[in-house]
Amino acid sequence: MSETVEATDAAQVTTDASPRRSLKELISRSEIDTRLLGMVAALAVIWIGFHAMSDGKFITSRNLWNLSVQSTSIAIMATGMVLIIVTRNIDLSVGSLLGFLGYTMALVQTDGLISVFGFNLTIDSLANGPWYTWLVALAVGLVLGAIIGGLQGFIVAYVGVPAFIVTLGGYLAWRGMIFRTGGKQGQTLAPLDDTFRYLGGAPDRSLGDTKSWIIAALACVGIVVSMALARQRRRRHDLAMRSLGAEVAFAVVGCGIVILGVWLIAIKYASPVSGDPVGIAYPVLILIGITLLMSYLAKRRRFGRYVYAYGGNPEAAELGGINTRKTITYTYVVMGMLCALSAAIQTARLNSATTNLGVQNELDVIAAAVIGGTSFSGGIGTIPGAVLGAVVMQSLRSGMSLLNIDSPSQDIVVGIVLVTAVAIDALLRQRRRSTVFAALAVGVALAAMVIQTGRP
Repeated sequence: MSETVEATDAAQVTTDASPRRSLKELISRSEIDTRLLGMVAALAVIWIGFHAMSDGKFITSRNLWNLSVQSTSIAIMATGMVLIIVTRNIDLSVGSLLGFLGYTMALVQTDGLISVFGFNLTIDSLANGPWYTWLVALAVGLVLGAIIGGLQGFIVAYVGVPAFIVTLGGYLAWRGMIFRTGGKQGQTLAPLDDTFRYLGGAPDRSLGDTKSWIIAALACVGIVVSMALARQRRRRHDLAMRSLGAEVAFAVVGCGIVILGVWLIAIKYASPVSGDPVGIAYPVLILIGITLLMSYLAKRRRFGRYVYAYGGNPEAAELGGINTRKTITYTYVVMGMLCALSAAIQTARLNSATTNLGVQNELDVIAAAVIGGTSFSGGIGTIPGAVLGAVVMQSLRSGMSLLNIDSPSQDIVVGIVLVTAVAIDALLRQRRRSTVFAALAVGVALAAMVIQTGRP
């Protein structure tokens, strides 16, 4: 009799566990990034919550279009911050560097002058504002960003000064350099080149409906082709493959998201000037390109593999013959160039350069990377996750602005979200999965309380 009862209990346990096991097996076979999936779910909750609290003002084409443009600068820098944090380093200077590079690029456009470290070079051909002014300004910013990033990376990698100290010094120095640039004493530089302003995004300076649909079609083709090539590579190396039905389902869902996003955000939003569909903003297009490029660099190129190998185990990477010092230096070079690109976007959006450009951006960039799943312990982090983390950060700020939450309360909420994300990462690394939901619940409750008390 007892054996019959035990057999019945065992069968019941097996029956209860089978749905959970089958779900885990399904997710494992589909190769879905659970961290990224969790971020998407969190973003959906944030959007729906703010949409309800703002009486339907959040999930609108106008607000989502502005949200996409406002997220680009932080998201672009966050893709570089991923590589730096993966190597167990940090860069606290990105906000100040952005301000310095933006001011330098604006000086090239307004005065035709390059002024760096006491070296002044006047470009006479820029006096009359030729068509290539924006190209010269952008090139100067990218080259200078690469040099400064390389200098900081060299000190970290070859001199052995901790990254925290080096970039903290950069945080102070590059902000001060704004007041020493061109003898302007920090005065506002404006207006900027008309073509350069397209980099900032504006309703009257976007792709429009036709070009946006062409981009959407190309994106759908790219999704299908990339999935087909990935399947072909797996077959060539005799690796496990998803079923053809799953591949088709993923392709359909991916293309559906692209088409829905372009229609809802870019096409449905009518220009307040002309009344025509605004289309995709140029900064968003730049962000998409940077995300693809950085993902390719991180996953497909030797440099990216070296970065993750060093972050996972520095000693093993050294013994494996990886030039770790050069690898670390290059991560800062990439970060400097991304700061220059973000500086171009922010100055073009404002049509001016000011001394407070990029203030506190370093905190938002680090928070975006960490919220996106990048671990301070090294070796873990994804480019798409960082971009999604930047969108989450900007969604919080945008939603709280719609609710007229005061600025100090906004900073408190961002701080709570950052600490919660790091706590969840630490708990996952310690395999204390049972307490992850408790930490998440506490963080959400505290953030909700601050938002509620901060409302007028």
